[in-house]
Amino acid sequence: MEITRIGSRSSVKGPEDWFTGSVRIDPLFEANDARSGAAASVTFDAGARTAWHTHPLGQTLIVTAGFGWVQREGGPVETISPGDVVWFEPNEKHWHGATATTGMTHIAIQENLDGKVVDWMEQVADRQYQGTL
Repeated sequence: MEITRIGSRSSVKGPEDWFTGSVRIDPLFEANDARSGAAASVTFDAGARTAWHTHPLGQTLIVTAGFGWVQREGGPVETISPGDVVWFEPNEKHWHGATATTGMTHIAIQENLDGKVVDWMEQVADRQYQGTL
């Protein structure tokens, strides 16, 4: 058994190459010899969002606070709220983040494939994001 105590891992600012707006990432666990998954709690201020990206083995989001938006390429923008669970298929291009007026926190879980959990792409343009209003 292993217990990771709250506060034992430092929060990090979401890198500008991967996010628009103010985003805080709190690592929860990493892949290891016995576990192929990794997870983080990610908090988006109002208006903040990820860049477009994919995950080689998919991604699960569990919304824990606030309200957010998610979109897969070619699909509609969907509103998400606490208790919602979102699954993105392997290599499904998508983005997620807070709404324009309300912050959002989710737990993001993704599996490791050959040392990789995500492929980052272009930023979600303001006109794309604002088109959700």
